[in-house]
Amino acid sequence: MHDIKLIRDDPQAFDAARARRGLEPIADRLVSLDDARKMAISALQRAQERRNAASKEIGVALKEKDQAKAEALKAEVAKIKEDWPKLEAAEREAIKTLEDALGEIPNSPLQSAPGGRDENDNVEVVRWGKLRNFDFTPKEHFELGEGLGLMDFEAAAKISGARFVVNKGKLARLERALAQFMLDLHTDQHGYTEVAPPLLVRDAAMFGTAQLPKFREDQFSVTAGRPASGTGQDEATASYWLIPTAEVPLTNLASGLILDESQLPLRMTAGTYCFRAEAGAAGRDTRGMIRQHQFYKVELVSITTPEQSLEEHERMTGCAEKVLQLLELPYRKVVLCTGDMGFASQKTYDLEVWLPGQGKYREISSCSVCGDFQARRMNARYRASEGGSLSFVHTLNGSGVAVGRALVAVLENYQEADGSITVPKVLRPYMGGIERIGRER
Repeated sequence: MHDIKLIRDDPQAFDAARARRGLEPIADRLVSLDDARKMAISALQRAQERRNAASKEIGVALKEKDQAKAEALKAEVAKIKEDWPKLEAAEREAIKTLEDALGEIPNSPLQSAPGGRDENDNVEVVRWGKLRNFDFTPKEHFELGEGLGLMDFEAAAKISGARFVVNKGKLARLERALAQFMLDLHTDQHGYTEVAPPLLVRDAAMFGTAQLPKFREDQFSVTAGRPASGTGQDEATASYWLIPTAEVPLTNLASGLILDESQLPLRMTAGTYCFRAEAGAAGRDTRGMIRQHQFYKVELVSITTPEQSLEEHERMTGCAEKVLQLLELPYRKVVLCTGDMGFASQKTYDLEVWLPGQGKYREISSCSVCGDFQARRMNARYRASEGGSLSFVHTLNGSGVAVGRALVAVLENYQEADGSITVPKVLRPYMGGIERIGRER
């Protein structure tokens, strides 16, 4: 969330940052909403002050035996009390209107984020790895998985509908091996602390990382209830959201806290299922595992000081790259343009892995620095070691990496002419020494 004080101080800079995202200027409107908020707060304060003063004046009037003045003052106090609920409601509404408006506004991009309208304007930074020359036409992952009899979309559709899959046997084990390999790498070599977070979160957590309110339709909501005896009605209900990424619970671990600077950076990782409605993806990647409602992902989250965040962004991206390098999967690193960046991001690197079955690079990791944007939404702060001043932390998140898409990439890059899959060397210890996956009888 943006600081309205900073917007008031330099509205032109705020609107210029919005223009880089292709958005219209709104600083004047926000300042007007802030003016209305201040007026509502002042009106309530003036009423409070006048009520207190009039109450004292009543005592003086009674002491001076000025009954008429005392009665007039009593009437004035009674009128203030009568108007008080309206003034309080006006204050709440003015505050909420401004906060709702600020909550809908995306983060401002860093100057180092390239300008552009969409993914076509993203800038490639580097390519890694050599593309394999196949002496046969490579298949897509779903053809390979189904050919092995280990990937079943029809069974998943019968149980849950479209955009789900059932993986079985050695293919299920390979997916688990990928997740374990990534978590071991990030905890043992990259300094992240593994966390097993809840998969259900409340509204405040989703707001804190900016999934709400803007992207409500992309989320899955869950309501739990207990039927009242004999009525068939819900006696008590509780609403939750299924996490779209472990970024939500991991980042919110800092919500409402005041951390010591000596604790930073905090680095956390988690391997979790993630859930996305994919409301805006109709007709895209309808076959296979690229875009599903439920998928497994290893997430990286860092909580830092402002001075550390840009260096941490490079470091985090490098940790995700290391996963692909050890798996020997060719990829390219791109920096997203301002028109393709996520809502909460100041700058984002995407890692796109090569999929020979599709003949193109596809996103497998997205690493973003968010500045204090999320921290303001969740009131996450730290105390400076020198001087003891309080400031908002900076937050970062990244995929380290998407396990389902890593499985897709392994299947397509390690496929053989007979449809079998060679297991990457780094995964074989997690596979009990299995070197190749063929069709199971």
